[in-house]
Amino acid sequence: MRCFVAPPSLVLVLLWTAVWLAAPRTPACGAAEPPDAAAKVVELTIDYGDGVQKRFTQIQRRDEWTVLDLLQAAERHPRGIKLTYRGKGATALLTQIDDRKNEGSGRNWLFYVNGKLADRSFAIVPLADGDQVLWRFEEYRP
Repeated sequence: MRCFVAPPSLVLVLLWTAVWLAAPRTPACGAAEPPDAAAKVVELTIDYGDGVQKRFTQIQRRDEWTVLDLLQAAERHPRGIKLTYRGKGATALLTQIDDRKNEGSGRNWLFYVNGKLADRSFAIVPLADGDQVLWRFEEYRP
């Protein structure tokens, strides 16, 4: 009777393969994880006022997030936005998204949460699961 003895290199390859297959999988650094059914997600739409919009439909929300946190998450997205603002907290003012700057007396960036025009700084407005945030470049009409 003859016995088969595997060469050491084959044993190492088989061992490495077993370890690799058993290892937990995590997304690559910076890669977006697909939200699971129980994930806390919010939606962001940027309306440039010229027929162009950017939509982020599945941004995972963290506890105690504000609209500012949402914008910063969109900024980190691979096809994200560029954001400029000044101040902090209740006095924070968004001045520019991508190449659209506030005009002052003309059109400016206004934001809505679930269809309602916000009445406070975007840096302090809290977000809940399922909220929809819209930033629109438009003229303010009280």
